[in-house]
Amino acid sequence: MNKLDEAGFAVMRAPASGSATERELPDVLAGNSERFYAIEAKSSAGDPIYLDGEEVYALVYFSRNFGAKPRIGVRFDREDWYFFHPDDLYTTDGGNYRVKKETAIADGVDFAELTGHSQKVTLDSIGTEPEQQSERKKDLRRILEALERGDLAVDEAVEMI
Repeated sequence: MNKLDEAGFAVMRAPASGSATERELPDVLAGNSERFYAIEAKSSAGDPIYLDGEEVYALVYFSRNFGAKPRIGVRFDREDWYFFHPDDLYTTDGGNYRVKKETAIADGVDFAELTGHSQKVTLDSIGTEPEQQSERKKDLRRILEALERGDLAVDEAVEMI
C-alpha cells in the first residue's frame, strides 16, 4: 500500500474477508487518473502460491462491477511483488490457481510496470531486422541477449540499460 501511495495512487485496504461484510472484497483498491486496480495479495515463504478458485472468481466479479482491473499480487520470501491478471494464472485440475516463483519472475508484471513507470522489454518486442533497429534497440538487444546467455547478472543489465 505504501509503495502504491508513493507512486501517486489513491489506496484503500479493504476489510478482511468475512469480518466487515459477507461479500468477498479484494485486499487493496488502488487508482490514479489512468489506472484502477482491485488487487488480491498473496505472499509466501514457500513455493508455489495457491489461490482458491472462488476467491479469484470473487475478485473478477467485484472488479467488473466496480470498474477496476483485477490483479493478483504475489510475493515470495519478502522479495519483489509481481502482478498477474487472473486469466494469466495456471489453473489446477481442481479449479484453483497456482503461481510458481520462477513464473512470477519470468512472466509477472513488476511494480514499476503496474504503476506505469516502466515497460517490459523482451527480445521478441525489439525486432530482428537490423535495418529497422535504432542504435538504442541494438544496444538493448545485446544486453538482453547477454543476460539470457548468463553473461550478465540482472543487476548489471539494469545498470547498463
